[in-house]
Amino acid sequence: MTITPQAPTSSPSGPLLWWKRHSKVIVPPILGIFGFLLAWQLSASLGLTRLPGPLSLFTEERTRDLLLYPFYDRGGLDKGLFWQTMASLGRVAQGYFLAAVVGIGAGIAVGLNKTLNRAFDPLFQFLRMVAPLAWVPIALVIFQKNQPAAIFVIFITAVWPILINTAEGVRQIPQDYHNVALVLQMSKKTFFTKVLIPSALPYIFTGLRISIGLAWLAIIAAEIVMSGIVGIGFFIWDAYQQNYVSDILLAVLWIGGIGLLLDRLMAWIQSRISPGQ
Repeated sequence: MTITPQAPTSSPSGPLLWWKRHSKVIVPPILGIFGFLLAWQLSASLGLTRLPGPLSLFTEERTRDLLLYPFYDRGGLDKGLFWQTMASLGRVAQGYFLAAVVGIGAGIAVGLNKTLNRAFDPLFQFLRMVAPLAWVPIALVIFQKNQPAAIFVIFITAVWPILINTAEGVRQIPQDYHNVALVLQMSKKTFFTKVLIPSALPYIFTGLRISIGLAWLAIIAAEIVMSGIVGIGFFIWDAYQQNYVSDILLAVLWIGGIGLLLDRLMAWIQSRISPGQ
């Protein structure tokens, strides 16, 4: 009896294999976004809404130039979206860094000390409910200048999720960990670096991810109110004043994209520092 050898079946490789693995993750968002844009364009074309459709981003000459030439700089406040965004991100970076330092430090102190927690938790819960725009006039009164006032608004908006989540992460450290530290006679430094920070890290990053979004929202709101400073928020207000509706839509989409990138960046940093969490 002769057995005829069968040719080995080919398995997908390269781009085809990559697509097979990731198509279920990629296709649904693409379809969802396309469906949303299509419904938006149809509603605008049929006159169901006064907002122009997404195609206006390309049909309006001014908006198309903003999209195609984001790096132009004519001096003063007349700058492309790239420079407007970089100015806003610079303020966000400063305010967010201060919020992270203060929030993590104060959160650890409050989480370790029950007396401090009972004393300050009502104050923290009260202050975190204040809207970012409510801090703008207070910040302007304190600092008298737009730049430090904007940074303060970012700080006071972003600090509370970091502080509260860090404190909760410290409180959630199992008592057994404390008992083992006492038995092993760990120094405070060793306990802090080997037990407290690794245990609380998931909570800390939860606060950081929430706060980066709030910081981005806060600077947009602050720049809309604070006139005369380069930034994506002032760009929106200036476009509204001149009735450039398509420019506003472009800026809103731009803001959403930047916010998404900031969140994904923070998630990537978390995966590098705390893999498996």
